[in-house]
Amino acid sequence: MEEHVLTIAGIGVLAIACQWFAWWVKLPAILFLLLAGILTGPVLGLLHPDALFGDLLFPFVSLSVAVILFEGSLTLKFSEIAGLERIVRRMVTSGLVVTWAVAALAAYLLLAFPPELALLFGAFIVVTGPTVIVPLLRTVRPTAHVANILRWEGIVIDPIGALLAVLVFEFIISGQGGEALGHTLASFARIIGVGVVFGILSGQFLGLALRNHWLPEFLHNVATLALVFAMFALSNVVADEAGLLTVTVMGIRLANMRAVSVEHILDFKESLSVVLISALFIILAARIDFSQLQALGWGALGILAVIQFVARPVKIALSTWGSSLRWQERALLAWIGPRGIVAAAVAALFSLKLQAAGYPEAELLVPLTFMVIIGTVVLQSATAGLLARVLGVTEPEPRGFLIVGANPVARVIAEALQKRGYDSVLCDTTWANVSAARMHGLTTFFGSAVSEYADRRLDLVGLGRLLALSPQQELNVLAVHRYRREFGGSQLFALRASEAAVDSKQSTPLPAGFVAFGEDVTYERLANALGMGAEIRETTLTENFDFDAYHRRHYKKAIPLFAIDPRERLHIMTTEHKVKPAPGWTLLSLVEPEALEQPVPEGDAGEPDAEVSV
Repeated sequence: MEEHVLTIAGIGVLAIACQWFAWWVKLPAILFLLLAGILTGPVLGLLHPDALFGDLLFPFVSLSVAVILFEGSLTLKFSEIAGLERIVRRMVTSGLVVTWAVAALAAYLLLAFPPELALLFGAFIVVTGPTVIVPLLRTVRPTAHVANILRWEGIVIDPIGALLAVLVFEFIISGQGGEALGHTLASFARIIGVGVVFGILSGQFLGLALRNHWLPEFLHNVATLALVFAMFALSNVVADEAGLLTVTVMGIRLANMRAVSVEHILDFKESLSVVLISALFIILAARIDFSQLQALGWGALGILAVIQFVARPVKIALSTWGSSLRWQERALLAWIGPRGIVAAAVAALFSLKLQAAGYPEAELLVPLTFMVIIGTVVLQSATAGLLARVLGVTEPEPRGFLIVGANPVARVIAEALQKRGYDSVLCDTTWANVSAARMHGLTTFFGSAVSEYADRRLDLVGLGRLLALSPQQELNVLAVHRYRREFGGSQLFALRASEAAVDSKQSTPLPAGFVAFGEDVTYERLANALGMGAEIRETTLTENFDFDAYHRRHYKKAIPLFAIDPRERLHIMTTEHKVKPAPGWTLLSLVEPEALEQPVPEGDAGEPDAEVSV
């Protein structure tokens, strides 16, 4: 018993270590989770999942896959699909069918899979997923067109591809024992009917419970998880194998109900995925038998080559036909398409079920799928950046800002930066702030900048610096730590909340070297100044009116925020990073109204060359 407890604890520690290392090197975590499972399982013989879990292994895998599919379906909103560009719509419809057909044909011809298993394998392989795409995009930094297409493909194709795999599997199972095609179709229709009806009803019920506050907020996440488990089990009792379809439809229905927010439920997956799903992939990889890989032979490498060099390019050629994309952008799209979590989880689950149903060849589905995942992730992670640079489809040096907060202070600063050609994305969890920012023509992200939801959805292409301007100092500190690896330590700046927060021992202090605009500048001070009519003014320094003269003229009624040198490089004014603007530089300062009326003090050599409101 103690040995089992130690092994389970070790799986948890190893899962966290893999997640941390993946974050450190900016690569998909699934790669290191699978490698860790292979190392501890077949290589070193330290982990034996079948002996460890016994009869509980199959229920654990089943429930974990149910959680994965439910979470994926929560991201599939019909309004977002309707607004997608034509290329993305093609990629998740006709392009998906092309990938499915090519991969299935390759499995049938190269590995002599039975037709039904070949079709199921093809269904596994159509998905990419944001968990593998987003880390690649942050490393490669392709143009906005390429990045947006790949990101949206990953988000939308995940639940659609999983649903396709569920339907193919259920069609296979419904034919077991059937004496005629009619019986098979009737069984299939029953599974589909139960899955769709139970999914819609349970999603509607949960949505009404959330909308009408039938549950206290602290029970939303656990109640949702319990309902997913319950509907999965109940559907399987009524119609064998209908549970996965039920939870997928349930998530889609919940995501598309009006006046029902599911963001906090999505965020709940952060802790769940680290503990449950991360452990799942270590356990599944540990079950791989090297004899199975040998049984696949060179045909497995042929499958990988077909997926990389045939299926993906054909899909992109079809999806981008007649578009305005340059051939270089199409080439990069045709190269990037790593497989991810849904493919691995669904393959592992259906492999176990099909072996029990009399398909001994199904044991090869898991090593083949894992080989495709590892192959695509390793190959594309190692080469996509170089290929993007050779093709000339990388973004220029990022100069935009990720701004934490869409409050009045953040909006005024973002507008001033935008007028000088520096783009920004404002993140906030308050809809009123986000709405106001959008009314001012600013780019926004509705959600927490430090959540896993932001990891999946927040587009950092073109952004090179963090400016945390939230009135909550703890959030600013979290943002600095969260984006240290993304932007580098010298590109992180955060605003102190208030003088009280600075002096309070209960408030989390900002790390030294990251304080924006100076030690005495706080959110409270900037907000009060704006409330009294202060404006951001742009001043060009000259030989006759240098930085010292500027200070003497405005005394302490102006707060220098940014300085732009003659080469259009923007510097943030801080205490730690000494910036001495020289003649020819431009200052962006928050100036109180009465300071604009101040006479020039004695000793000034002259008036500013230009001082205008921004």
